[in-house]
Amino acid sequence: MPFNRNNLIVEHGLERLGTVGMEDYVAHIICMRGRFDFTFDGNPFLLKSGEAMIVGIQQLLEKLQPSADLEAMCIYVKNDFLELCTPRSNYGMKGSLALYSCPVMQMDKDRFEQLRHDFVQIEQRLQNIDNPFQEDVLICATQMMFLDFFDIHAALNGMANISFQDTDIIARFMQMLERGDYVKNREVGYYADKLCVTPKYLSEVTKDVSGKTANYWILRFTIVHIRRLLKEREMTFTEISDLFDFSSPAYFSRFVQKHFGVSPTKFRE
Repeated sequence: MPFNRNNLIVEHGLERLGTVGMEDYVAHIICMRGRFDFTFDGNPFLLKSGEAMIVGIQQLLEKLQPSADLEAMCIYVKNDFLELCTPRSNYGMKGSLALYSCPVMQMDKDRFEQLRHDFVQIEQRLQNIDNPFQEDVLICATQMMFLDFFDIHAALNGMANISFQDTDIIARFMQMLERGDYVKNREVGYYADKLCVTPKYLSEVTKDVSGKTANYWILRFTIVHIRRLLKEREMTFTEISDLFDFSSPAYFSRFVQKHFGVSPTKFRE
């Protein structure tokens, strides 16, 4: 079976980053020259020469400002193919959670050069359509890139002893959040019941792996979603309140005031 070329997209430049149609891809980026200013989840970031970044939720990107001399390479990996290529290492979960807060990674010259080599290798292998084993080769090449990203992240943040059982618990917890369970369920007990663990254990494991509690992640996904709905202006405040099962529009307004620093009306002005 020929390789599905939609699984991997290699581009020089960041023109498609954060655009419609790229929601199902995780963007892996290296910057060779110039700078790239942007906001992620409402916070300002800078990617500059010799650095890399991974963006798993491109909808959180805003205010993209590439410099005139920007030279960057981006590999978009579709989510289904990404799961197929993910190395059998429990470190990946720690790295993935860290990227929710800060997608940019600094590194030494040797690690950057190794990562750049991985990007070029994937681009070359993607062009070699005559190879009957192209898909297997690309899985291996992509997995190598992932492992080098793990190495970079571990050099910045240290290794962690995470059991495969705990990794599985956190992975399933995050999957529930990513599919939107928080819209109707914002109690830790709901997720603990689904995962067949106690709320205390889920919170402890989440804190050990990510440095943040389970409540933090539930609230964070909720805030991100509400911010997006307020910016899109397609739903009224009452409709958003009803969607998230707030007890009343007044309670929804107090929630926004507490976590955004302004009322829903002010936020939309």
